[in-house]
Amino acid sequence: MPNEPPLLSLKGISKDFYGNTVLEDVTFEVGAGKIVGLVGENGAGKTTLMRILFGMPVISDTGGYGGSIELNGKPVKFKSPFDALDAGIGMVHQEFSLIPGFTTTENIVLNREPMKPNLACEVFGDRMSVLDRASMRESASKAIDRLGVKLDPETLVSEMPVGHKQFTEIAREINRENVRLLVLDEPTAVLTETEAEILLEALRRLAAQGISIIFISHRLHEVASVADTIVVLRDGRVVKDTPAPGTTVRDIAAWMVGRSVETKRPDLAARTFKGDALTVERLWVDMPGEAVRDVSFTVREGEIFGIGGLAGQGKLGIPNGIMGLYAGGGSVRLHGEPVPLNDPRGALRLGMSFVSEDRRGVGLLLDESLEWNIGFTAMQIHGKYLKPYLGGLIKLRDEAGLRRLAEEYIEQLSIKCTSPKQFAKELSGGNQQKICLAKAFALKPNLLFVSEPTRGIDVGAKELVLQSLRHYNRDYGTTIVMVSSELEELRSICDRVAIVDEGRIAGILPPDADIADFGLLMAGEVTKEAAGA
Repeated sequence: MPNEPPLLSLKGISKDFYGNTVLEDVTFEVGAGKIVGLVGENGAGKTTLMRILFGMPVISDTGGYGGSIELNGKPVKFKSPFDALDAGIGMVHQEFSLIPGFTTTENIVLNREPMKPNLACEVFGDRMSVLDRASMRESASKAIDRLGVKLDPETLVSEMPVGHKQFTEIAREINRENVRLLVLDEPTAVLTETEAEILLEALRRLAAQGISIIFISHRLHEVASVADTIVVLRDGRVVKDTPAPGTTVRDIAAWMVGRSVETKRPDLAARTFKGDALTVERLWVDMPGEAVRDVSFTVREGEIFGIGGLAGQGKLGIPNGIMGLYAGGGSVRLHGEPVPLNDPRGALRLGMSFVSEDRRGVGLLLDESLEWNIGFTAMQIHGKYLKPYLGGLIKLRDEAGLRRLAEEYIEQLSIKCTSPKQFAKELSGGNQQKICLAKAFALKPNLLFVSEPTRGIDVGAKELVLQSLRHYNRDYGTTIVMVSSELEELRSICDRVAIVDEGRIAGILPPDADIADFGLLMAGEVTKEAAGA
């Protein structure tokens, strides 16, 4: 109907966090059965806006917000996520919120489990009812089928690859009977291209069934292909609200950052290397979903060495195993010296550092300040930023030194924060990732592993992070091993790129090799050029 109100209207939404304005007069609408692509640089306010919509406690605990929200033309103000769920709003957050020890089915129907009575109910009442496992499985299977993905209803979440966890999260939300609006925050960040396309097709089907969707993503080509409308946030304001048809990825990127965004491949022809920095032979790593079976390669001193491949093939297992976070075996040498496997502290002391793909689980002390996060490992491993007293009998933190260190990296990496004293948990996902990089840089390592360094980072900040890696490589001579799911990202910065397939190195190519050759390696085909690299 022409006069039918939009499903969701956000009007003049404003929010102030710790004296820092993060949203100002944000206004846009979401029609019934429509997909709105919400994009913006990290720190632009996307996640905060969705927290307001979903009634997250962090909003009310920090003074609430300004403006109004209407659902089907009626004003709403959710006091908790339960209110939002009751109103038919589902949300899939950037970080997983699944129970690892539960199965796919148990996570999908959590808190909505069908029950069945038994004889004990005759005496003690309904509280003695038991789970109706058959109905649970049927309900979960319907949600999985609705998504159009392959998930085993009985697999434990702890045994799933990350892509399956993401599908489980989404299946849980669409399993709710009254869901009218689905908010997806970076749902494809952990998915392969094939998995991402399956998900986008599922979103189109859900929209055709009348479910409205807010799709937040840094993969701009996905936004352009799936959205009906694109809303661009910059510095907490809506700078563009436009129909998606006819809009290019270049247009969106320019609106996001307020400038032209170009990715230039550096000239690697003049690069020379002294000798070997890292030698890996017959490495195996027991990392669930990313197992490494038999990997051998050599990284030259001063090189930026890339490792790519499809999700679940083992590329993430390589740095996690060498740095001792998962059980592994084989031979690893740094400048000829044996690297002790299964010993993270030993690896760090040898002069290696690691930026994990799991920034919240491994990379950050969420309830500590930024300066403490950045300097903590350097303090713990190398004794930096400690002042000796009583002839070295007592050592206390060098607060001034920590502050100077934090200020240096906050400026260098353009980290959006109020001060070095701000807690890590209060930053946006992309800025948290930059803190992880700063922490690794502070160690001044001989060899740096970076795993998915730009995952969840917007198009403007992505180039800044890559430039920082180039800077440390060229100005400090740091050897870098970079693992990424983004092949073009690897080709833009690396001297050589290894492709991992089924836990083994399928081949190593120069970055300017034909893109088809990389595709063949990912498919398990070994090219002549790769075999000779």
